[in-house]
Amino acid sequence: MSSQSVSPANAPRPSSDAPPDGAGTAAGRPNGLLLFGLSLGYFMVMLDTTVVTVALPAIGDDLSGSLTGLQWVSNGYTLTFAALLLSAGALCDRYGGRKVFLTGLWLFALFSGASAAAGSMGALITLRALLGVAGALLLPTSLAIIAHAYTEPAARARAMGTWAAISGTALAAGPLVGGVLTDTLGWQAIFLINVPVALVGIVITTKHAPVSAPKPSTGVDLPGQISAVLALAGLTCALVESEPEGWGSVQVLGGLAVFAVAGALFVLAERRTETATHAPMLPLTMFRNRTFSAGLFAGLLVNFGLSGVLFVLSLFFQEAHGHSAFTTGLVFLPLTLPTAFNPVFTGRLVGRIGARKPAVTGFLMMGVGVLVQSASTTDSTPGLVVMCCGLLVLGFGVSFAIPSLMTAVVGSVAGEQSGIASGALNSARQTGAVLGVAVLGAVIGGGAPVGSRTRLALVVAGVVLLAGAGVVAACIGRSPRKSA
Repeated sequence: MSSQSVSPANAPRPSSDAPPDGAGTAAGRPNGLLLFGLSLGYFMVMLDTTVVTVALPAIGDDLSGSLTGLQWVSNGYTLTFAALLLSAGALCDRYGGRKVFLTGLWLFALFSGASAAAGSMGALITLRALLGVAGALLLPTSLAIIAHAYTEPAARARAMGTWAAISGTALAAGPLVGGVLTDTLGWQAIFLINVPVALVGIVITTKHAPVSAPKPSTGVDLPGQISAVLALAGLTCALVESEPEGWGSVQVLGGLAVFAVAGALFVLAERRTETATHAPMLPLTMFRNRTFSAGLFAGLLVNFGLSGVLFVLSLFFQEAHGHSAFTTGLVFLPLTLPTAFNPVFTGRLVGRIGARKPAVTGFLMMGVGVLVQSASTTDSTPGLVVMCCGLLVLGFGVSFAIPSLMTAVVGSVAGEQSGIASGALNSARQTGAVLGVAVLGAVIGGGAPVGSRTRLALVVAGVVLLAGAGVVAACIGRSPRKSA
């Protein structure tokens, strides 16, 4: 989750095919409505990463869900979203950005409506996973359409800035919108709100998006994709089931076995030589670059802490202390608001002094912010004030770290690999979100009093984020620019 997950530098390169008359241009200039429609798709994707957080207790009460079930409701979306991002870019090349983006919008509307009608935890978890598939289709294709429609570099940079700023608004609004909708209309409303937004996006995109030429020869790395999904699902299953079932249970050992086998198959698939019909979705040669490797690991740690803390505190405020979903959304504002405006400042700072120092600063602020919260897990007014201060420091840390990491990772590879690098970082971050919810959810599921469990989970998150500062300080910016 970030407000600035992509920059103009890593946008897909436009094809040489000009858009047809009337498709997104007016006198050679892209229609402003097109950018609005594309931004709506991105808005939904980012909103769905946070809006569900404050609704989890209500979902659990209505559908008789356990802590494990709530972890899967949160993780079902991010798991498929993380695992499919890179392949979605290949589908965009193969079938054209406009067609894939519209498919993603229709699927997002369909699965959102179905999620609102879910009558069991199993059905909702399945539909959340399908929503992640739709979200993965929307993110890279919206970038591709912008790159194709805005052929003038300055105009494309402005369009990309507008597109990226939308996510900051979605992240800032997510917990509050989720709280209002859950308290007034029920948790189903957090999914129903996506339906009209998607339909508006469909109308605008159909009328204004340019048609890019598909590349039928572009292959999708199916072995790599399938093994990546299985590896991430196996690891998540093992972590989620570790607390209720125990580390020696069939579920946990089976999940770890799937993770190990699928992980090995993924490495073998990505080592295959690129051909005219096959291209690895994540060439392993890119990991020879120290900045690239460390940047991906650091991105995973950012979202491990951020998503894990949101999950833990949402349950803490509502289930342990009986606050409403709306009040919980208000408490999260100090965390989410900085992500809406501070990345602009961070981008300028990185342009002047480089990515390493702002990224280290961001990780230190995140770690300190989370540890400050762990020092006060009471429901008293002073305790809530301390938590809000910690959330504010965490929010500023996130908005320093993520844009800096994006710049470092994309800048560490050759220009033709910038799209893969951007997608890899986004995938790593979403993987971190899955692991954060799974690991910290297991911590708060123990038998100790809720205050002690919450404190321990926050300490774990804080230590992980401080470790991220060490990784960035040691590795980011200390390797050659080219990855191979």
